[in-house]
Amino acid sequence: MKFESIFHSNENWIKERLSLDADYFSNLSKGQKPEILYIGCSDSRVTAEELMGAHPGEVFVHRNIANMVISIDLSAMSVINYAVRHLKVNHVVVCGHYECGGVRASLESADLGILNPWLRNIRDVYRIHMDELDAIEDTQKRFDRLVELNVQEQCINVLKTAEVQEAFKERGLTVSGWVFDIRSGKLVDLNIDSTTVMKNIQKIYDLK
Repeated sequence: MKFESIFHSNENWIKERLSLDADYFSNLSKGQKPEILYIGCSDSRVTAEELMGAHPGEVFVHRNIANMVISIDLSAMSVINYAVRHLKVNHVVVCGHYECGGVRASLESADLGILNPWLRNIRDVYRIHMDELDAIEDTQKRFDRLVELNVQEQCINVLKTAEVQEAFKERGLTVSGWVFDIRSGKLVDLNIDSTTVMKNIQKIYDLK
């Protein structure tokens, strides 16, 4: 994409939208009521709305390196708070993707400066699941499995938050883990049962 063409492309997009619906932007400006909070990776190859076939106003999106949900990350925590308590989303999705650069970097021992503390959180996922991962001899399959396990752990981190626990009890909010298979374009549902996970961690993390 050429940087110089962005505003021209924007004009074309506006014309296309208005040709389909003359009130498109006036309706869009009235507010938002998305059903889904999507937490994904910042990777330029993985566009949240496009891979879901969603339109503006349908999904509230937060993205960072390797789709992390870290309790001291005020950006992620603020997004979850706003989406769950104020926008009243009914679904939270953590979506990772195969061939994730952040996950790959966590498997290497290189000193990456400012990225070190961020990647350490992914290395913690490896530590928690070390026996399973070390038993996988194929390096590509081990990499793919770490992507999946990272999504699983970030879903658990979502369930630890007060806002999500509250919405889980009050309106049955769901938390799901997906992986975007960048090699085929398919979304893979990891079938994370948030109800079961919640019961398993409740003794430790329940905020009542």
